[in-house]
Amino acid sequence: MIVWTMTFDASMRRVAVISLHTSPLLQPGSGDSGGMNVYVRELVSSLAQAGLECTTYTRADRPGLPAEVLVEPNHTVVHVPAGPYSLPKEALPDYVDEFTDRVLDHLVANGGADVVHANYWLSGVAAHRIKHELDIPFVSTFHTLARVKAEGGDPEPGWRDRAEAELINCADAVCVSCVEEGEQFRRLYGEPQGEIEIIAPGVEHALFGPGDRAGARRAIDVDPDVPLVLFVGRIQPLKGPDVAIRALHALGRPEARLLIVGGASGADGDGELARVRHLVDELGLHDQVDVVDPQPHHILSTYYRAADLVIVPSRSESFGLVALEAAACGTPVVASAVGGLQSLVDDGDTGFLVDDRTPDAFAKAIARILDEPLLAEAMGAAASVRASQYTWQFAAARLRRLYADLTARQLVFGE
Repeated sequence: MIVWTMTFDASMRRVAVISLHTSPLLQPGSGDSGGMNVYVRELVSSLAQAGLECTTYTRADRPGLPAEVLVEPNHTVVHVPAGPYSLPKEALPDYVDEFTDRVLDHLVANGGADVVHANYWLSGVAAHRIKHELDIPFVSTFHTLARVKAEGGDPEPGWRDRAEAELINCADAVCVSCVEEGEQFRRLYGEPQGEIEIIAPGVEHALFGPGDRAGARRAIDVDPDVPLVLFVGRIQPLKGPDVAIRALHALGRPEARLLIVGGASGADGDGELARVRHLVDELGLHDQVDVVDPQPHHILSTYYRAADLVIVPSRSESFGLVALEAAACGTPVVASAVGGLQSLVDDGDTGFLVDDRTPDAFAKAIARILDEPLLAEAMGAAASVRASQYTWQFAAARLRRLYADLTARQLVFGE
């Protein structure tokens, strides 16, 4: 690993953010929109408010989009035409070169950038080339990695793994969300030539905070007296909505309800949503489970406050914004003991971590929270305090320091 001393370059002003496959302007919860959308939108907003000039480049995925959107002072989203509008994520690699050409054209015409920051591996392929053509540092936040997904039972094509390895070898910095993700990264990929930097995501505490549960339930039309479990996320196997449904069945309480807030995602999204509905019927839970369309991000706080607990049964999770937002609202979380969830949930204090990811194990943890009101109240209070440590402003401050430091260093080039 190459090691340099840290310096700060106050002249570092312009950041090119690449979010090729999904726009930060889209509502998360369905399609390819999820926690990464929130991450890019909120983090870049905080960078812009700190004085950096940020341009986010995303592929135009529908007709009629404006070429540029000024989101706020210092933050512009550019819709880049590349390939047909409607494309599954699996087809996007064929259009990365076209996308990159047009990003480079825009950058050159508008004064360039001091650093390029990619989100997800497809964006990394574009940013890697931009680094070499403009001779600027390349920072990558992968959000998910092929080898991590494979460990969780979701293998990716070999060409994605090879592409990620090449990007890692030439990135000036790789951002991870927590110590656990950094350790997992080193175990699977070794020590990179550039830095590994922990940039923990944040939560907008003005929106996500404790509130009146009865009022929240009235707002979403839920009986104030029923035990309520909440799942928030895209409907895809990786997120485990089937585990949440089976856990409710294993709980064996006909009065309990499960709300699933999210929409179809991925190439087989509609099929997966149909399988979820079929599982509900198969287990005789149609009176206990409701699938709710994705909600605007600020409305999710009402759902979090309404719930007795939030279940996050993901196979893998680099961080887990749902768990953080729920905790900020003072709601205990029952989550898989994977990835960044291990850093967010303090087992036994703010919720429970489940090691074996079986419905019975989740049901046991859920039952403890439902059966022990004092424990649930203490967990919710502790969760809110724990979540208060995470802010987008702090994440942006760390990232700004990293950017400035990298602009004062020799660039990393792959071996």
